[in-house]
Parts: sequence; C-alpha cells; structure tokens
Amino acid sequence: MAYKTLLTILSEGDEAAATLDAAVGLARREDAHLEVFCLGIDRTQVGYYYVGAMALIQQETLELAQEQAQRLADAARDRLSREDIRWSVDAAVAQIGGLSALVGHRARYADLVVLPRPYGEGREPEAEAILEAVLFDGLVPVLVLPGGTLPERLGRRIVVAWNQGAEALSAVRHALPLLQAAERVTITVINPPPHGPERSDPGGMLSQMLARHGVRAEVAILAQTLPRVSDTLTRHIADQNADLLVMGAYGHSRFREAILGGTTRNMLEQAPVPVFMAR
Repeated sequence: MAYKTLLTILSEGDEAAATLDAAVGLARREDAHLEVFCLGIDRTQVGYYYVGAMALIQQETLELAQEQAQRLADAARDRLSREDIRWSVDAAVAQIGGLSALVGHRARYADLVVLPRPYGEGREPEAEAILEAVLFDGLVPVLVLPGGTLPERLGRRIVVAWNQGAEALSAVRHALPLLQAAERVTITVINPPPHGPERSDPGGMLSQMLARHGVRAEVAILAQTLPRVSDTLTRHIADQNADLLVMGAYGHSRFREAILGGTTRNMLEQAPVPVFMAR
C-alpha cells in the first residue's frame, strides 16, 4: 500500500498557496501524482428579492465564482509548471450547499487528501464543508495541516489516538505507510474504560497488529487530567515531540460536534501538528 494519488482542494483563503506547497512536497516524497481541484464557491442564498433581482444576483455570483476558480487554477498551473512531479489541475464551480456530492465524487479516487485546517481566523465556511465531504462522501483519509505547512520530516514520531473505535482503526489502517516508516509510534489511550473489551491490555491488540506490519509501537495509558480529552492529547503530543497525530474522525455525529464540541473538532482547532484522520 502506498499513496500514489494525492489530492488537494483549493478555495480562496489565506492558506491556499501554503497548502499547495505542502502537497507538492508530499507528492515528491511519496513519488505520487498530485491532483489539484480548484473551487469557485457560489454563496448565493435563496431568499426574498424584488422581481427579477434574484436572476441578476445569481448571474453575478456565478460569474464571480467562475473567475475565482479560474484564478486559482491559473496560479496552480503556474506554480506546478516549475516542479518535477506529476500533476494535474482542474476547476469547478459549486454552491456551498452542493459541495458534498462534487467534492466527495472527486476525492474518492485519491489515496490521500491534503487540506488546511478548517477552523480559525481567515478560514471560509466552505473549508469545513470540504473536509466533511472528503471524509463522509469520499471515504478517503485526510491530512490536515495547521498553517498549511508540512514539517520537514513528517511522520518521524507519530502519536496514535486510540479509543478502540471503528473510526480510529480505519485511520490506523490508512496510515500504515506512514507508521511503517516512523522512528517511533506511540499508541495513546486516555481513560480506558474499565469494562471494555481491552480492559486488561488497552492498546495491546493494536500494538500486536502493527508489529506484524513492521511498526515499532509502544502504548501509553494516560489519565484525563485536563478538562478535555483533546487538551490531554495535545499535551502528550508536545511531551513526545511528535510531528503527526493519527486519529479517527467524528466518533460522534457532526451535529453534536458542531453544537457541543468533540475531540475531532477540538483537535482540528488546536492540534500543533498535522492530523491524519479517517472514518
């Protein structure tokens, strides 16, 4: 297994250029083909307008979205023309409510999607929609980059957030090429359930599975000494001097995480290192 098709999805925002640079670096490292999908977003909201005004507004916003997509595609082609990797660039226009089908269909043929952090200052609302479309409709793992940048030695020390869930196991399976190349892998279990199926040996079965794939992994059992699981995990990443976090995405519903918060959303907001996640 290897990452031979990488995809990055660009929309207008502060981190588009940095994300493209990071995707180029990863494609070179993995000897992969890089696909760049440039999106122009039509943010028209259906509502009450004077007679004839809606058609004019739709036409104007559509033209703006087309110009946006073309501008991103031209910049990407100019940037990639100076590189020695295999690449392709495509552009499309979508309304914000129609992103899921378009992005999901495009993403499902990639091995890994590289995206910037969806939350924070300067991020557009479509960033979250794109990430969720890749995970839920494309069923593809995502590498989320804080600041849009790629560490020089990504994956040298990896922390795996393990909660025995199907999402976490899926993330581990998709991350196997990175785990196999790592110098150190730490399977991190926070507050293991006392009556769970792994109560006598939390993380032990996963460690055994990874060992058979040539992954050198150790298990760390942590108590939640901070208010949120994500806070404990963030501190552990710093303690381990890790440069990548592997975790399952959205163990709870997206609605619950959006309203009440959750480990996925919290880590996407605060993780100091790239986050590799899957469902």
